[in-house]
Amino acid sequence: MTFQWKGVMPALTTKFTENDELDFALFEKNLDAQLAAGIEGVILGGTLGEASVLTIEEKERLIKFAIDKIQGRVPVILNIAEGSTKLALEQAALGKQWGVDGLMMLPPMRYVPDHRELVTYFKTIADSTDLPIMIYNNPVDYKTLVTLDAFEELTACSNITAVKESTRDVSNVTRMKTRFGDRYAVLCGVDTLTLEELVAGADGLVAGLVCAFPAETVALYKLIKAGRLAEAIEIYRWFLPLLELDIHVKLVQYIKLAEQQTGIGSEYVRAPRLTLVGEERERILHLINKGISDRPDVSHIINGKEAFIESALL
Repeated sequence: MTFQWKGVMPALTTKFTENDELDFALFEKNLDAQLAAGIEGVILGGTLGEASVLTIEEKERLIKFAIDKIQGRVPVILNIAEGSTKLALEQAALGKQWGVDGLMMLPPMRYVPDHRELVTYFKTIADSTDLPIMIYNNPVDYKTLVTLDAFEELTACSNITAVKESTRDVSNVTRMKTRFGDRYAVLCGVDTLTLEELVAGADGLVAGLVCAFPAETVALYKLIKAGRLAEAIEIYRWFLPLLELDIHVKLVQYIKLAEQQTGIGSEYVRAPRLTLVGEERERILHLINKGISDRPDVSHIINGKEAFIESALL
């Protein structure tokens, strides 16, 4: 599939049953909600997907299930987060074998590489596949910054075509666009910076709370890209307390609880994560339920009755 890195791309959670098995029925229910809202791609095997506690067999089953259900309507992206070049190469090859449309790649896990090691790592994986690749740049959580100079060297790899911008520095969107133009698509990777980075020229977003609120996330994206900022800001102000759940160490538990409350997921997680209990659960539930009770009606934006034309915001 030929596609553009743009629009709303959910980093999907992995649904589990109470007995810690993959819950494909619930996964399909969430996937249907995402597609109905108008998302433009799905990412599997990320942090929200609890990929570090999935077996290779489970990853394969999830990927193939998603591909079968989506039937080419949007791209299916596999995230690669490995500690060694060898394992990353194996994951890239498996992704191609399973039928994914692209890869999202983190720097090496656990070891913080220097500039030469980082560029060599990405180039080695890119040279091994013809799949398009999005670099996940998140130095806050993963301790490695992919610098502008690194991206300069990576222009040699024609299939490295996008970045998930999670540096928490909004101005980095402008730096990327100023230096590289349209060479790299830039997708916002931090929910709480959605409006700011899209206004700055980001092409889309890899989102977390979209897992529970797909329609609202897509509506926000459409309004911003159409230059309808007053309407977008109204939704964003409602959304922001919920979006802040994405930047907590327990984002998986928080977002899964939100999915449960909106009826398109469950709070079951895989150990060592545990479901929320006590005061913390009540506090997060209160925040989520308030958001649900106050949620705006975005049906007129999602159901196709309005024509949206992207404007040049910069």
